Amino acid sequence: MEYIAKSPAETQAFAKVLARQLKSGMVIAFEGDLGAGKTCFTHGLCEGLEFTGEVSSPTFAIVNVYLGGKMPIYHFDMYRINGWDDLETTGYFDYTERGDGITVVEWSENIHSALPDDTIFIKIEKIDQNSRKITLSGGGF
Repeated sequence: MEYIAKSPAETQAFAKVLARQLKSGMVIAFEGDLGAGKTCFTHGLCEGLEFTGEVSSPTFAIVNVYLGGKMPIYHFDMYRINGWDDLETTGYFDYTERGDGITVVEWSENIHSALPDDTIFIKIEKIDQNSRKITLSGGGF
């Protein structure tokens, strides 16, 4: 499935619609360059799941947990993860094994072998300064 978003607002709106189809325990794995819109998309997912707090990139924290919506959202940044030992220290497996929320993974290519078989992959490509090509695959797409 492909979608062209012509602005950050359209990216968030698309993610908001997708969020309504998500169920607890699902994993979303992003692929995309720096500044492609992964955190913007996550903001839309959070809105769609009725989380009203601040959404930010977990670059330095590794994981941000968003509570208060329909279900928890576990937002990971795996940019600096270089192997299984690093991955274990993030708590990734603890969160995904809970099955009580949605796990969102930026820089998922760094942990590809640790992603579940039913992962939803979202590739975001820059077309120009504001437009993005969003491709969904896996997880029934």
